[in-house]
Amino acid sequence: MKKIFTLLAIVLFLSVASCSKEDDPLNNPVAINPNTNKQQTGSSSNDLLSDKKFKSMVIEVVYVAGFEPSTTAINNFVNFLTARTYKPNGIRIIKRSIASPGNSPYTNEEITSIEDVNRTKYNNTDEIAVWAFFADGKSSKDTDTSVILGTAYRNTSFVIFQQTIQGLSDSPFEPNRSLLETTVITHEFGHILGLTNLGTALQSNHEDAEHPKHCIEKTCLMYWSSEIGGGIGNMVSGGSAPQLDAQCIADLRANGGK
Repeated sequence: MKKIFTLLAIVLFLSVASCSKEDDPLNNPVAINPNTNKQQTGSSSNDLLSDKKFKSMVIEVVYVAGFEPSTTAINNFVNFLTARTYKPNGIRIIKRSIASPGNSPYTNEEITSIEDVNRTKYNNTDEIAVWAFFADGKSSKDTDTSVILGTAYRNTSFVIFQQTIQGLSDSPFEPNRSLLETTVITHEFGHILGLTNLGTALQSNHEDAEHPKHCIEKTCLMYWSSEIGGGIGNMVSGGSAPQLDAQCIADLRANGGK
């Protein structure tokens, strides 16, 4: 039976570990590799935000055939990056499809293996590279009452569970798909930029003590709640994706961003 969006507790996951208060979100099971693109989430926040080392950024968007993100969502993502990062030589998108790995539901280890096999863009002298994978299945951590829409799991890597997003959007009483995609993509990349208190230092006390590494402000993009009334369902219901609040922006600016 198709799950009804308004009855779900939508859970955004960070660093392939639970963001619920019962679990430590820094208990990252992804093996850290000496490769500069396979480090801990948030550790490249300054490199991504500033132009001190990298003057441009390339986003390698890879999706399973039939699960391509919308052009609107990708354009919104680039606009988000342009507004918050200094990359004078530009931000470019390279997009391509791959055949289904056939592993759904996907474990954390399977997601990292897919990246390791298929990723082609890595940091070079003055360009920083990001990997974004749009999966044709759900997370193995989904339950009957909550689903994972996206995960930021390395310093330049995130996954969007596109099949889940497609099943929860563009039908009566469900949000617009491009709007939901935009919200999940920018939320996960907010974690890669070090929010909240995940590599980008706090300039004020706005980390949610009950849901670490998230902003306490309910209208902020980096807010988290497992209850639909205060979570992503309401956040995307106004016709536009939620934005970073002033406190999160202040954190990014102090770490080299706009």
